[in-house]
Amino acid sequence: MPRTTQIFCASTLYGVATLAAAIDSDLFEEAERRVLLVFNNSATPETTTPLDAMPGFEPLRSHFDDVLSWNEAIRPFHPGAWTPRTDDIPLFERYLRLLWGLGDDRVELVLESIQVTPALTVAQLFTGAPIDVYADGLMSYGPTRNKLDPLVGTRVRRLLHLDLVPGLTPLLLTEFDVPPQQVPTPAFLKVMSELTAAIPALPELPDNAALLLGQYLSALNILSVQEEEDLHVRMMRGAVARGHRSVVFKPHPTAPARFSRALEAEAEKLDVELTVLDTPVLAEVLFDKARPGLVVGCFSTALFTASSFYDLPVARIGTEPLLDRLTPYQNSNRVPAVLADAVLPDLESREGEDAVPGEDLNGLVTAVGFSMQPQIHPGLRPAAERYLAKHFGPRTQRYFKRKRLTSLGLPGGIPQRLSFLPRNSTARRVVRRARALKKAVRR
Repeated sequence: MPRTTQIFCASTLYGVATLAAAIDSDLFEEAERRVLLVFNNSATPETTTPLDAMPGFEPLRSHFDDVLSWNEAIRPFHPGAWTPRTDDIPLFERYLRLLWGLGDDRVELVLESIQVTPALTVAQLFTGAPIDVYADGLMSYGPTRNKLDPLVGTRVRRLLHLDLVPGLTPLLLTEFDVPPQQVPTPAFLKVMSELTAAIPALPELPDNAALLLGQYLSALNILSVQEEEDLHVRMMRGAVARGHRSVVFKPHPTAPARFSRALEAEAEKLDVELTVLDTPVLAEVLFDKARPGLVVGCFSTALFTASSFYDLPVARIGTEPLLDRLTPYQNSNRVPAVLADAVLPDLESREGEDAVPGEDLNGLVTAVGFSMQPQIHPGLRPAAERYLAKHFGPRTQRYFKRKRLTSLGLPGGIPQRLSFLPRNSTARRVVRRARALKKAVRR
């Protein structure tokens, strides 16, 4: 009987903490060997600290027998771009088994972001290995980003996820009937507490400070650099308007220094005490150590851990224009942005920004998920139609593109004067043809 080796793949410290909590909760069967395979997906991995060298990793190391590097295994190729030719897959599997001392072991894979490289590449190389997928953040609540090869998708046994949005069911991989399984929150908090205790002393943070979370959205080409700087300034102004005179800014690890300089100028103008935290630590470390009086961000997963796990007040800002900017509509950031906009309070307390009722949240995400991936989830059409027929209006229409609703024949898309037409393929074809003619006439 060959021994079993479990290979846990991770690209973030948050992901490793999730895996450690799952292991502590006995969500994985015992295995003779457990390996953590580290991905470094940054644009220039050679200049970026890998997660196993980050502050706080040491307590996580004890959950695994070995820590290996995917980047080292495929050097000089970049993990986000390299995939083997189909004919070379058996050769590369033999190479990895030799390199990592796997021999004839029975391999089990635990992957994040299975629909893209490098996780997809690992799944393809170990062709017969059963797969568990775990969620590193909010994206698991949305549909699978790309149509997954059934030779990979049918091997997935379950989706492990944190309960970031209580009551909401993940949509990821449901096209393969993959069942979700929650990683217990107490286990995750215990792991985070151990991680926090292992980090050297942080700068002394003021009491009751507002913590601003940078996401570096300009790197994703969602906002311009100037727009993102303006967003950070709005975060500060909103926190000050709520009575906070001390502000801590946690920039994204790869964000340029100019972001903090723009905030420093605004802090001086507003006579606010500003602390820029340059130490590369998880936001959850600050939630545990500093207990901020308010956490502000755009659609960061950390906003939900702050609210659901640490019982801290949170606020979001900038989600509405962001939803309009995300392209294509299938962009995997859409559901996280929708959830932040729908669930979290608006920092600037504008009218009409009340949270979407919790009982409507599954319906909303189902409708958005179908609109994003109708080919992958055709069975969600009736639920999407019911939700939109009942709830499409001023508060929810920002989550949908009218053009997309029209092309799919969904409520809210076809102009009111044509609403008498049945919602079938013929009606949708007529509407598309009419719009094309209208454009031709304008030219």
